[in-house]
Amino acid sequence: MDTKTQLGKLGLFDAKVPRYTSYPTAPHFNSGVGADDFSSWIRAIPENGEISLYVHVPFCRRLCWFCACRTQGTQTDKPVVAYLETLKAELAMLGKLLPKGVRLSRLHWGGGTPTLLSPGMIDELAGAIRAIAPFTDKTEFSVEIDPNEVDGPRLDALAAAGMNRASIGVQDFDEKIQQSIGRQQSYDITRHAADEIRSRGVTSLNADILYGLPHQTNARITESVQKLLSLNPDRVALYGYAHVPWMAKRQQMIPSEALPTPQERLALFETARKLFLWDNYAEIGIDHFATPDDGLAIAQKAGRLRRNFQGYTDDTSDVLIGVGASSISRFPQGYAQNAPATGAHTGAIREGRFSVTRGHRFSPDDKMRGRMIEALMCDFRIDAGEITRSFDIAPAALAAMLQEVSEAFPGLLRTDQGGLFVPPAARPLTRMIARHLDAYAVDGAGHSSAI
Repeated sequence: MDTKTQLGKLGLFDAKVPRYTSYPTAPHFNSGVGADDFSSWIRAIPENGEISLYVHVPFCRRLCWFCACRTQGTQTDKPVVAYLETLKAELAMLGKLLPKGVRLSRLHWGGGTPTLLSPGMIDELAGAIRAIAPFTDKTEFSVEIDPNEVDGPRLDALAAAGMNRASIGVQDFDEKIQQSIGRQQSYDITRHAADEIRSRGVTSLNADILYGLPHQTNARITESVQKLLSLNPDRVALYGYAHVPWMAKRQQMIPSEALPTPQERLALFETARKLFLWDNYAEIGIDHFATPDDGLAIAQKAGRLRRNFQGYTDDTSDVLIGVGASSISRFPQGYAQNAPATGAHTGAIREGRFSVTRGHRFSPDDKMRGRMIEALMCDFRIDAGEITRSFDIAPAALAAMLQEVSEAFPGLLRTDQGGLFVPPAARPLTRMIARHLDAYAVDGAGHSSAI
C-alpha cells in the first residue's frame, strides 16, 4: 500500500477536523464566560507585563465570495466612523482595567479590511491604542492590507503609526479563478502595493495564498506561486480553501462543480509546497513558510513556535486581547469572545460594558491537552518530559495516552520514552492526530476538511 492510499484510508480526504488555532475550538465555547470574567482576567495581568492586542475591523468595500470571516459590506464611511468611536470607547474601558506598566508585545489589525480606514481614522485608532498600552522597542505591529483598498496616504498613516509588518491577501493570481471567487486583484496591483509598503520602511511582508479553489490546477497554482515568490514575501500562509456555503452564504456564488477533488487538493498543496522549499523557504508547521531569517523560522529552530487565532506566531505573551465585534481574547484562565454582531457589540460598549457573550474557562486537563495539540501543530512532536514537568500527569498515564493515539495511525507515528513524533510522511494527518487528543466532541459542522 503506498503512502497516499494509506493516508486516504485513515481519513485524509474526507475527515472534518478543526484547524486547532485554539483548544478547545470556538464551537465549544459557552455562555458560562461573560463580561465580569473578562474584566477579572484583565485585572489579573501582571504589572509591567506584556500583552498582545488584536483589533477587528469587520467592514469591506466588496465581499469576496470565498471568505467565511465575519464581515459586512459598505460603500460609505458612515458605519465605519461609528464603529471607530465604538473601538475608541472599548479601548478606553480596557485602559481603565489594565494594570500599571502593561506594554504591547504584538499588535494586529485584521478584518474585514482595516485599510478602508482613512488616514485620519488610522491616526485616531493608533492613538487610542498607544494611550492604554505603549509599544516596546521590539513590538511587532502588523496590518492586513487589501491591495485594492489602499493608497499612499493610508500607507503613510500606517507607517507613522508604527506598522512594521504588512500582510497581503493574494489567494490566486489566475484571472479565471479570481472571477470564480469574487476577488479581482491583478499581479500588477499587488506588486505595486508591496513596493509601496517597502518604500515606507516596512521590511516584513506576509502573504496569503489559497489552494483548493475552483478551476485550480497544478499548472495554475505553479504560476501563481512563482508570481508570489517574485514579491519576496518574508512569510507565506498556504491555506486550504474551506467550502462551507451552509455557513457562509456568499460561498453559494462559487461553482462547487469546479472545485478540485480531495486528492487534487493534496496535489495542489504539494505542488505549492515544493516551490516554496525550492526557493529556500523554511516549512513552518502544517501550512506556513518563512525565509530562514524570519522570526517564525528562528522560533521554530529554538522550540518557541506557538499557534493562536492568527495562525503561527513567535509571540510568547500569555495574554491576547481581542477588541471589536466577534474578537476572541485568550488569557491563562480561558477564552472570552465578544458579541459577533456589530450592532450587539456596539450596544454593549455604549452602555459602558464589555460585550463578551461566551468563552471557555480552562480546566487543568484543557491546558495539558491544549499544549500537546499546539506542540503537534508546531513541532510535530510531543515532548513527554515537558508535559510531565508542566502538568499533573504521571509518566505512565501520559505514555498510555500517546500510545493510544499512535495505535490509531498504525505504523505511521513513533512513540518512545521521549514522547510522540510525527514523521514527514504522516504530517498531512497532523490535524487528525491532534483530534485524537481532543476531549471535546467534533461534530464536523463548519469545520474544513483535513486537506
